[in-house]
Amino acid sequence: MSNITSEMTPFSVLTAAMEQDNGNHSIVLPADWLQGRTANGGLSAALCLQATLRSLEDLPPLRSAQFCFVGPATGKLSISSDVLRKGKSTTLVGCDLTGDSGLAVRSTLCFGAGRTSSHDHQSFVMPKVAGPEDCPGFYVWPDRPNFMSHFDGRLAAGAWPRTVGVKPEMTVWLRHHDAGDEASLVRLLALADALPPPSLVLSKEFIPISTMTWSIDMLDDKPFTSTGWCLVQATANTSREGYSAQETVIWSPDGKPVLVARQNVAIFG
Repeated sequence: MSNITSEMTPFSVLTAAMEQDNGNHSIVLPADWLQGRTANGGLSAALCLQATLRSLEDLPPLRSAQFCFVGPATGKLSISSDVLRKGKSTTLVGCDLTGDSGLAVRSTLCFGAGRTSSHDHQSFVMPKVAGPEDCPGFYVWPDRPNFMSHFDGRLAAGAWPRTVGVKPEMTVWLRHHDAGDEASLVRLLALADALPPPSLVLSKEFIPISTMTWSIDMLDDKPFTSTGWCLVQATANTSREGYSAQETVIWSPDGKPVLVARQNVAIFG
């Protein structure tokens, strides 16, 4: 697929185009935000979160979410959000994204207010790498999906896809090309899935892949600094029998972990 280099739709313009539609929210994605003929998982998840935040008022911070990618997100997308349970401090929301081919994404989002706790522990230590200004560009191959052109990436450690013979891991500085609300979790979700699956490091050529499920845990409800950069480390823990289990950790530039994710990817080759 050729990359679109003109008439790009900034992320802020894209999300502003979401409309209310018979109690739900709807949007039609431009070609520059597609992966093949469909939306990629990160953008689909981001749209689910945005529609939920617009539909339901006074939600506490997002703590975790699970996304099951049932089918292609094509054509006019309709997103519905419903409260599954609301307690004193947490609210569970079910959100479905439907396209022209039927149900595309089924998700559950957990929002929770902070509380006083005797626990204060985290084990995600940010790798020691050079800053983004001292790292080579990451999105350098010509046949990348269109949506990747909306992100600025710098390879800090690990490997590009199709490297072969090295650990299937990539550590990349990432940010949106367009400026926006850098504290937005909607922007963060779109960015969190902007890297190719690290299992592609093991391939000599690009092969068809499809994300089956994606689970995220938010570690900070204010993840970004004014620069927009964050460090994303994606690792393929296993890759066999046509499936890959993968982990992603994201840090803010000051070394604070903000998101951890698990992903199951189907590999067709």
